[in-house]
Amino acid sequence: MIPRYTPAELAELWSPARRFAVWLEVELAACEAMEDAGLVPRGTAAGIRGKNLVLDPARIDAIERTTKHDVIAFLTHVEELAGIEARWLHRGMTSSDVLDTSLAILLRDAADMLLARCDKVLAALARRAREHAKTPMIGRSHGIFAEPITFGLALAGHHAELARGRTRLETARREIAVGKIAGAVGTYAHLTPEIEARALGRLGLEAETVATQIVARDRHAAYFAALALMAAGIERLATNVRHWQRSEVAEAEEAFTVGQKGSSAMPHKRNPILSENLCGLARVVRAAVVPALEDVALWHERDISHSSVERMIGPDATATLGFMLERSASLVDGLVVYVENLKKNLDRAAELYFSEATLLALVEAGMARQEAYVLVQRNAMRAWRGEGRFRDLLAADADVMSKLDAARLAELFDLEHALAHVPAILERALGAS
Repeated sequence: MIPRYTPAELAELWSPARRFAVWLEVELAACEAMEDAGLVPRGTAAGIRGKNLVLDPARIDAIERTTKHDVIAFLTHVEELAGIEARWLHRGMTSSDVLDTSLAILLRDAADMLLARCDKVLAALARRAREHAKTPMIGRSHGIFAEPITFGLALAGHHAELARGRTRLETARREIAVGKIAGAVGTYAHLTPEIEARALGRLGLEAETVATQIVARDRHAAYFAALALMAAGIERLATNVRHWQRSEVAEAEEAFTVGQKGSSAMPHKRNPILSENLCGLARVVRAAVVPALEDVALWHERDISHSSVERMIGPDATATLGFMLERSASLVDGLVVYVENLKKNLDRAAELYFSEATLLALVEAGMARQEAYVLVQRNAMRAWRGEGRFRDLLAADADVMSKLDAARLAELFDLEHALAHVPAILERALGAS
């Protein structure tokens, strides 16, 4: 994790102190479940809790340099602090019981932090979409003028995409909230499924259906894929902002604050740096997906090739996405929309966006579709070349006017008709947002 792109809450979540504290909580939850089963003396976990242990990550690291095993180093340090009672910890367990269950807790909690941030972006998009629900703009396909939309509709599309991303992350959160206290190869040789269920229940987790030595890694792959899809949605929004802010488009731009500088060389510059940053960070989150997928196929009941991967992608992907969501909410809230420029670009299309309406009207009037297409296109290409406005050219075309009268032609060039269903689409996208 790079501090520049790491929210403080996520930095704390992935800190060594938090990690070891969660390990201890997993051990104590398992110990309490074993007490209930009569395998460990009553009061063992409470006695250890009562000592209010303050684990020292530096001391655990020092022990690990000798043991070459992180969980043994951790348990050794706990015994140093807790004394003889700590001998009952880890009874019948294997390291992955602690590591995988703890990772589930951390990924679950990270998801909660991301979902809360996602809600702020959704709220910002909903507010701005409603604000510009009736602000017309030219829609583009292939970067070329197509048919009219509204700026609010464009934002509503981003809202809908991010809402789907939120649903995926909620699903991934449920799927990842799974641990195991099942022993060396998941057979409960020195434990029982009941002990596992009690321990995991105290931690707010479910049990892995069929554990090997680990929790199955398809769960983790789905989690990181959900993060990547959310990041991709943010990247699409940021890409649109970058386009809208281009000098020759100038339909919307990032807020430019007092004292901000755009270029070390050119004082006039106002660059879409936030959006460009979001596009770059999306690549980092997306990069976690392939390693997570490659972690699924481990040898037999497990190997350790996934461990180093997850120590990196877990903190990096969640913290980076958390930062992206915070920046996205700020970006949308502060987005400056130039309504007059939206109108100018709509006018620049010279009413060509009514070509489909004209085509359909000619077909309805009895003309073969391909013949009608040729008539409309030849006038559209003249308008494209700047030889006149599209409606005027159509009105002067005898072949067109043999099928349409002036009143019908005027009806076709109706912007309100073209946008009549936008309110319903917005309602479908935003609902109660």
